[in-house]
Amino acid sequence: MTSVVLIGGGRMGALVRARLEEVGGFELLGIYDASNAAELDGAAPAADLAIDFSNKAALPHVLAYVRRTGAALLSGTTGFSDAELDELRALGEATRVVHSANYSLGVAVLCRVCAEAARALGDWDAEIVETHHNQKADAPSGTAKLLLEAIDPAGEAPVAYGREGMVGARPAGEVGMHSLRGGTVAGTHEVHFFGPDEEVCLTHRATSRQIFVNGAVACAQRLMARPVAGFYTFDQLMFD
Repeated sequence: MTSVVLIGGGRMGALVRARLEEVGGFELLGIYDASNAAELDGAAPAADLAIDFSNKAALPHVLAYVRRTGAALLSGTTGFSDAELDELRALGEATRVVHSANYSLGVAVLCRVCAEAARALGDWDAEIVETHHNQKADAPSGTAKLLLEAIDPAGEAPVAYGREGMVGARPAGEVGMHSLRGGTVAGTHEVHFFGPDEEVCLTHRATSRQIFVNGAVACAQRLMARPVAGFYTFDQLMFD
């Protein structure tokens, strides 16, 4: 039985809790949100695993909890800066950590396919379009950033975050990044590759948040099966 503290009391937190109960093998020791996140610094009980689907503002408390207890960490919170992601990676020196902006198996496959397409299509123009519900706070989405990393692993391509006005001809090697917000869209991601007289469009469409929850819990099981500390990716845990 793996003991768990769940960080994030919103809709995703409720779905994760239900999935943990459905799958079995997990004992929930507590749920923490904005109202009681400070308890993670000292009062929260030590668990084998912390699952975080909260807000980036809670990161200091999450870090303090993991450092204090040595719990493994599965993080699905998005919107982190590079410096904040470095803090998460540093936790992997002492415990098992996985962070992903998207725990969908379909998105993980899409990233792999996009990486292969970018290699095969060479100098074709690439554009990423992501669509989410009207309550999403960060843009572009963490998943869009994952897709950008997949097609430009070296991080060398200039990125155009939307375009406006007389921007001139599209520079060679530029990647366009576009964010749409509206309604209750769970998440749609499109990667377009434009070549001479043809286009390839790779799409993932989420119809509910349950796909992220199912993937996260499956990933948590694999994380706990890892014998050594380290910073893992969702892709590594599910496919390697």
